Parts: sequence; C-alpha cells; structure tokens
Amino acid sequence: MKLGVKKLHDNAKLPEYHSDGASGFDIAILYRVEIPPDCWEVVPTGLAFDIPDGYEIQIRPRSGVSAKTGYILKNTIGTIDSDYTGEVKVVIHNLGDEMLVFEEGERVAQGVLSPVTWADIREVSEIKETPRGACGFGSTGE
Repeated sequence: MKLGVKKLHDNAKLPEYHSDGASGFDIAILYRVEIPPDCWEVVPTGLAFDIPDGYEIQIRPRSGVSAKTGYILKNTIGTIDSDYTGEVKVVIHNLGDEMLVFEEGERVAQGVLSPVTWADIREVSEIKETPRGACGFGSTGE
C-alpha cells in the first residue's frame, strides 16, 4: 500500500515505522513546544498525506512517551479522512503537574492506516434484544 506524504516545511520529518511488527508509523512535531499543566496546544507536523480512497489515518499517542510524560491527545484518536489534504496537527493535552516540553522533531504521535467501512444507515422501529441489553459502562465487569 502506497501512502503519499508531502513535506510542507523543510524541517518536517517523514513518518517512519520503527520495528518490523509496528502497526503505526511515528509522527514528529514541527517545532519545540512547552505546554503548562492542564493545558493543551494544537501542534503542527509540517506534513500532508495523500490517503487512498477507502482508508483513513488514525492518529494516536505514542504509548511510551505518554506513559513517561502524562500527555494525551485531546481528541483521543484523531481521524484523518482520505479527502483531507491539509496539514496534519496533533492536539497535545498535558495531564501532568509540570511543564511538558517536546523538542523540534520529537516523535509524539503515531499514525495507523486503516480501511474504512461505510454502513448502510437505516432507521428501524426496533433493535435486537440481547442478554446485556442497555447495561453499559462497566456492566460486564466482575
């Protein structure tokens, strides 16, 4: 599967897979950023993607960096649709108690190229009954 990537800035870094079994490619930020505790910032990557029709890129935090720093991506998993051709940005939220600093070119997110399935959405008067029913939010836990 070919994925076109356009560098919008000279210092942007092309995404890379960092192990043979990696499902996500690492994405670096364009410039140094400092984010105070309980604040968030939209950070550019300097990249635009030519995503094949029928696919999306899911943007996720890098688990190792997130575990060490306490950051999350504010929109949890970001979706880059195949018809979006602008610059990809990540929304970093500092959940820690100290200033969060990422240097220019630091890998802070990962992208996963995923197929998209469209549903044939139809209004119905009833839905199937299941043993679980409407029980949610931890209802299957012990």
